[in-house]
Amino acid sequence: MQHPIIGVRFAQIGKSYHFNASTVPEVKVGDHVIVETSRGKQLGEVTQIVKNPVATPEGWKPVERIATPRDLVLRRMWAQKELEAMIACRERAAKLKLAGVKIVAAEYSFDGTRLTLMFSTESEDKADLKSLRHDMQKQYQQAQVEMRQIGPRDVAKLLGGMGACGLETRCCSKFLSEFSPISIKMAKEQGISLTPTEITGMCGRLRCCLVYEYEQYAAARKELPKRNKHVVTPLGEGKVIDANPLRMTIRVNIPEVGNREFDRDAVQPWDELEALRRKAEQPCENCEKKA
Repeated sequence: MQHPIIGVRFAQIGKSYHFNASTVPEVKVGDHVIVETSRGKQLGEVTQIVKNPVATPEGWKPVERIATPRDLVLRRMWAQKELEAMIACRERAAKLKLAGVKIVAAEYSFDGTRLTLMFSTESEDKADLKSLRHDMQKQYQQAQVEMRQIGPRDVAKLLGGMGACGLETRCCSKFLSEFSPISIKMAKEQGISLTPTEITGMCGRLRCCLVYEYEQYAAARKELPKRNKHVVTPLGEGKVIDANPLRMTIRVNIPEVGNREFDRDAVQPWDELEALRRKAEQPCENCEKKA
């Protein structure tokens, strides 16, 4: 018998993780549940009932129980103390003269038993913050203190603010539950200027939005002749100098005519026409057999 599997997220704009809900068959989307994770017990919101879950070798961790009103009150109470913990950690880091380390946020578990202090560094190297963690553990003895290093994208997501494009709220803070791999190729495929200010987000990394329409552009370009390809147009032969995937048009340089734009259907690649011509010149095998 297939166990009921649910998706649970632990942040308002966060990734959903799957859990076995056989212990709480009455659970529904919007409910809050307590689950055991690699970071201890966490309170999360049910985002979906998974219809056809993909089996994993390790299986799914079970839901412990449905959250009570007391659990929700506890979460709000500890959330109100996160700013205080972050400021205390920043002050301690300054006293320890930890250059290049920035304390970004503090996060309590719903019951206050775990305090996670998130930080970023100027370099990609892993920072050694044992002394800082030790001091914070002495100050917050009721909780298990954890130092977690996060990347530039996660920092931008946590801090929020206006996007590089002028959007009032950054995509990562507004609706992106997880980050997709981004490459320069995506910008090239869409004909976007490679000027750093044009393709870089507030996090200093390539903008997440480069992936939004990439697949559509890539699929459309497959239907269009590539640059420098020899083509035949209604105005004569020429070479492709540019293509517009959204409009499905091709710009061709034709000797003695200049640059002209044509619809895809009005242009025929020269090599395709040549292949058809050679095929037409081949003798008909069926005709030879009849003769």
